Amino acid sequence: MPFKKLIVAAAVATSVVLPVQDAFADESTLTFANYRDIRDLNPHLYGGEIFAQNLLFEGLVHLGQDGVLEPWLATSWTTSADGKTYTFTLRDDVTFTDGTKFDASVVKANFDALLDNANRHTWLESIRLMVEVEKSGKESVRVVDDNTVEVEFAESYYPFLVELGVTRPFRFLSPKCFKDGTTKEGTRCLVGTGSFELTKNVIDQYSTFERNEGYWGEKPQVEKIVAKVISDNQSRLLSLRSGEVDMVYGLQLISAQSYKQFEKDARFGTELSSPVSTRMLILNSTSENLSDTRVRQALSHLTNKAIIAERIMLGLEKPADTLLAKNVPYANIELTPYHYDIAQAEKLLDAAGWKKDGKTRKLNGKPFEITLSYDSDKVVERTIAQYLQSEWSKVGLKMHLVGEEEQAHRDRLKQGEFDLSFNISWGTPYDPQSFLGGMRKPVYGDYAAQQGIPEKAEIDNNILEALEAIDETERQAHYRYVLETLHKQAIYIPISYEQNRAIFNKRVDGVSFNPSQFEIPLQRMSVK
Repeated sequence: MPFKKLIVAAAVATSVVLPVQDAFADESTLTFANYRDIRDLNPHLYGGEIFAQNLLFEGLVHLGQDGVLEPWLATSWTTSADGKTYTFTLRDDVTFTDGTKFDASVVKANFDALLDNANRHTWLESIRLMVEVEKSGKESVRVVDDNTVEVEFAESYYPFLVELGVTRPFRFLSPKCFKDGTTKEGTRCLVGTGSFELTKNVIDQYSTFERNEGYWGEKPQVEKIVAKVISDNQSRLLSLRSGEVDMVYGLQLISAQSYKQFEKDARFGTELSSPVSTRMLILNSTSENLSDTRVRQALSHLTNKAIIAERIMLGLEKPADTLLAKNVPYANIELTPYHYDIAQAEKLLDAAGWKKDGKTRKLNGKPFEITLSYDSDKVVERTIAQYLQSEWSKVGLKMHLVGEEEQAHRDRLKQGEFDLSFNISWGTPYDPQSFLGGMRKPVYGDYAAQQGIPEKAEIDNNILEALEAIDETERQAHYRYVLETLHKQAIYIPISYEQNRAIFNKRVDGVSFNPSQFEIPLQRMSVK
């Protein structure tokens, strides 16, 4: 299919213009569209919708809009000189919505529940280091007094405070909701200290959250939040135009075409965040036809990122030259980009033995064939995939496309059953520490993709040493090695730097973004 037709096919048809309602059902209610149900909101696990967990549950520290750590349920904290022990002073005026007092024993109970299910949190180096302390016969989480708690690690670990600031799994659930003293087998209830309570959930239809009138902090202006489940993209936008919902929020729910169309409509507001993560392809170095570094480098040179950013993303994302943008901590290093260069790509393919035989490149008589897998729910991934399929075929490379539902796609990556696939960095505030830390274990596809390169063990070692380094210069050196090596080996093809998006009726004020693209700062919003 010609590229121009692909772009048109990717656009969301919104030619039907409906009036926005003048009168809403309740001026104290904010209604927004989500694409699925809230699911399991256990704050110690990963199955629930993050926006909902954020409304109900709170942590020790908070990541502000600019990513700066702020006091939350802890009023202050200190770190020992060796970086192994963190001491937190807790607020003494907080209760859960079931009346349970928040104190050091509650903190310990929640942390112990995480340690009881440590295998579920393999991406967190902090959990592993706490488990190591427990194995030595000591408690890694200790109650000093009612308002003071200590957390000890087997080695120094600098990213801990950032991990505490993200939505999961370090948020606090009332102990009355635990099952047999833990949460790994589920919860009896969903009670937190947050500014909202879940009052109703009609599965796959809507959820209602009402303001916690006994909240210890500044109460949100909105009294009620309704999350409507509207799975179809077209239907979500029509609901926004008709006034059924006030807002559609999130990178995955708003296509570039839809954003541009609403941007021109004076009845609606649009907001675009600063870059939050890297959209990329991940190349499996154990795949037969991608095992040669020169082939992976050639594919990088064959990817016209400017065209993708300008024509598919409509300028809402900027071309990415490196795995992580330079504004990411420790990623501001000089790397030579793989510029779009067909001639250089063909030289690399020839050098790797993939010679042209008519319109097809072959090695030892076998034609070049690979498969690109993608999440079938993400139209933009399919569009980019079809564009690359067409472009790469011009130099004799045949690529098949496989689209599958989200969980099947995630399972394929984790099991390493792919040639190349779409991937994203974890974004702020998880980059670089959590994103790179996850490469050491089969959490997503990164671990499997890197198994074929000779530096894999050294990459993992440098990631670990970066996480444990106290000295900034030493930490930077370890991160530099990892980023330089992955770049040289061309395990990733960075495509663009993603930016979060929101479209909303202008009766909604305060629409903004958190450091993490997966959160929705509903508490800062109001309606008029």
